[in-house]
Amino acid sequence: MVDAFCATWKLVDSVNFDDYMKALGVGFATRQVGNVTKPTVIISQDGDKVVVKTQSTFRNTELSAKLGEEFDETTPDDRHVKSTFTMDGDKFVQTQKWDGKETKFVREIKDGKMVMVRRMTLFKIYE
Repeated sequence: MVDAFCATWKLVDSVNFDDYMKALGVGFATRQVGNVTKPTVIISQDGDKVVVKTQSTFRNTELSAKLGEEFDETTPDDRHVKSTFTMDGDKFVQTQKWDGKETKFVREIKDGKMVMVRRMTLFKIYE
């Protein structure tokens, strides 16, 4: 379950984050700040809710929801999305949906470190 992720995690490395932000449409100035920010992520449980706090010099956020329960989120780059926390085996997944787009944050523990992969999907529908 989520227990394995309940800890304080400090970012030590980031690969291709600028490309991810570009795909989201994040502006140049915000991307520059995002590329140099080294946030601390604190994951905990409060009863049946998962709490994810992100602390940085840029912005602090706190998300709290039950697994599988959709909630409203305003992202650090000011997107308004519908988010859901789920477990996929031993992976802790956060899915964000907005304007026909979807991105997933897939977190897993490897060698005592939390590794997060972000994936973005764009949907196009034709008639």
